Amino acid sequence: MTDTPPAPFIFHQGTQPLLLSMPHTGTHVPPALAARFGPQARQVPDTDWHMERLYAFARDMGVSTLAATHSRYVIDLNRPPDDSSLYPGQSVTGLCPVDSFDEQPLYAHGDTPDAAEIAARRDAIWVPYHAQLRAELERIRARHGVAMLWDAHSIRSVLPRFFVGRLPDLNLGTADGKSCDPALEQELLAIARSAPGHTAVLNGRFKGGYITRHYGQPAQRVHAVQLEMTQCSYMQEALPFDYLPAVAAGVQPLLRRMFEAMLAFASAAARAVP
Repeated sequence: MTDTPPAPFIFHQGTQPLLLSMPHTGTHVPPALAARFGPQARQVPDTDWHMERLYAFARDMGVSTLAATHSRYVIDLNRPPDDSSLYPGQSVTGLCPVDSFDEQPLYAHGDTPDAAEIAARRDAIWVPYHAQLRAELERIRARHGVAMLWDAHSIRSVLPRFFVGRLPDLNLGTADGKSCDPALEQELLAIARSAPGHTAVLNGRFKGGYITRHYGQPAQRVHAVQLEMTQCSYMQEALPFDYLPAVAAGVQPLLRRMFEAMLAFASAAARAVP
């Protein structure tokens, strides 16, 4: 934690019609905010750890990448700006969370953010991330005739707050088929289910967050897919949250195949544009 805050995101522009978004990979917490957190919250345990490393192959493929720098405990970039629930009736964390996935309070003394503080965080971090995301999708669509978006996430395989039992390893979300072409989601599901030793589901507990639901507009030639992956598929799920290269090597070829399918679909869709 440094006194100089990082930019809201790290962006790399690629050459292919695919953007990889990683909204929960950030770990930065401003020192003044960290001072209000409890000891556990300062470790930001609910981070989508090592996403950039897991998807390192994306740049070699010519994929654009957009990664958050700030922790989701500061502001959650995959929540609606008005903080409306994405899963009504189910337990969720908010735009500026006040508790962890384990339902532990983040703020040691209960001084949770008020409306003005939430608005300030939204303007400083949420708005720039989404402006860049939107601009890159528009650029890709203008250049290629179609734009593809992959929203990458990971989560502990066992989290009673959000689901019963153990989560499938590969959770594809397309907002119940609204965010991408049906043929594409079925092809991606087939690839996911072909992974030895891994389980997969489409639109199960995780159907896609705000990013997938908001930007995925197939009628406008923008196709979006979220992948929520169990962290045990590539890393340690408990402190020190180490990346496990040998384990990750078992799933990275699968991720590359899904990216190749996204790009092949984009190529065919672009040829079909009048």
